[in-house]
Amino acid sequence: MWTPRGPRVHVGGRDGAGRAVSRPASDAALRPSIAARALRALARRLLALFYRRVEVVGAERIPESGPLIVAANHQNALVDPMLLLVTVPRRLLPLAKVPLFRHPILGPFMRLAGAIPVERRQDTGASVAHNESMFRAVEGALDAGGAILIFPEGVSQSEPVLMPLRTGAARILLGCAPDVATRVRLLPVGLTYHEPGRFRAGWALVLIGRPVDTADYIALYASQPEAAVQRLTDRLAEALRGLIVELGDRETLRLVERAEAIWRAESADALRNPAARTAWRRRAASVYRYLLAHEPERVHAVRGEIERFARDLERAGLGEAQLSPAYSARAVIRYAIHSGVELLLGSPLALWGLITHAVPYWATRLTAGLLRPDPDSEATFKLTAAIVLYPVAWAVEAWVAWRLGGAFVLGAFLLALLPSGFFAIAWSERLGRARRDARAWLRFLRDRDLQRHLAARRRAIMGELEDLQAQVPPAEVGG
Repeated sequence: MWTPRGPRVHVGGRDGAGRAVSRPASDAALRPSIAARALRALARRLLALFYRRVEVVGAERIPESGPLIVAANHQNALVDPMLLLVTVPRRLLPLAKVPLFRHPILGPFMRLAGAIPVERRQDTGASVAHNESMFRAVEGALDAGGAILIFPEGVSQSEPVLMPLRTGAARILLGCAPDVATRVRLLPVGLTYHEPGRFRAGWALVLIGRPVDTADYIALYASQPEAAVQRLTDRLAEALRGLIVELGDRETLRLVERAEAIWRAESADALRNPAARTAWRRRAASVYRYLLAHEPERVHAVRGEIERFARDLERAGLGEAQLSPAYSARAVIRYAIHSGVELLLGSPLALWGLITHAVPYWATRLTAGLLRPDPDSEATFKLTAAIVLYPVAWAVEAWVAWRLGGAFVLGAFLLALLPSGFFAIAWSERLGRARRDARAWLRFLRDRDLQRHLAARRRAIMGELEDLQAQVPPAEVGG
């Protein structure tokens, strides 16, 4: 983990004009402890297990040193800061609401992460003036060359839209002493998820933008502080909108995802990296909004066809990938033998992993189901429950192993516990792919026209999508 190497930490105060001033303090406040490093490693492992993949685009834009404010959109509760703490190669000090510090499970993790508490009126009823200590801590960290993490929307919500930004990020930067403010980089980061609450089904993308220009508003702040704060907030909002896909609701987001799957299947050389896929979605969002205003009947017709096509694929137990290849009997037999042998050889270790992890897995799933969290909190609830339930279940199983076989069986159980769990996940996913492919081949064997018919429908939808896009003036297409 990166350790700040800037000047000594200064704890800020305010002069008579309201400007920040600072005084030296110990730089130990920014140096990550062993526990903080362990927390980061734990978060990395949890996210790698929960999501099918986590991708980062634009990491070269993160400065290696110097004061930094990372400002991101907020769609996935506590998973958002976890994701950034793991993927940004610097120590980030997140701003977090006060109630999290009082939570019996999350509170210790907040303190280990070095989070800075923020008083929110809706949480405590306190005046924002009570945040003076937060401003001092943030100013001191920035003066020392540290990095702050803030979610300027102020709340997490699951819809694919940027909420109105609060002015905290701008006030923090502009309120610093002038020599500090000019050195601070304001870095926008867009977070995008697919199925964010589903274990091993979702993925996450971290898209890091170019630093927001702040020099003109630093100069303006001396004479018009409120105007400078609002204009910088607006500029940050514009930058964040360029890094996410705004579609208004999750149903439309699913429509665009289905259209993207069709586009990728029919355009073999397109959208092979996460940046290209995100850019395509932003353009698709712009096209959709324009056509909804100018060609609503055609838009609704295409939307209906895409939804019917997706339902037919689902009923048939097929995916986009199964429509493209030609299934010769020889290729199917060779694939079946190869997959079958691999699955059979790996089954003993995989089954042991499934058995030893079955109780905490189902307990976590049941707990999340009973609590019924909001969509933006589902992943947070599952991960929090897992942090508690898995160690408890493992401790009970270890005790049983010791009672049944003594130290030798206990040692074997502990040595195999984590490797067998990781192997079980990979084995289960391989088994799932083999089952889907086998089901597709059997369907095509029973109905030899099905693949040709579905592929023809997909090509027709692709043609309609291309024709609709051609109706949109280039100036109206974003991304």
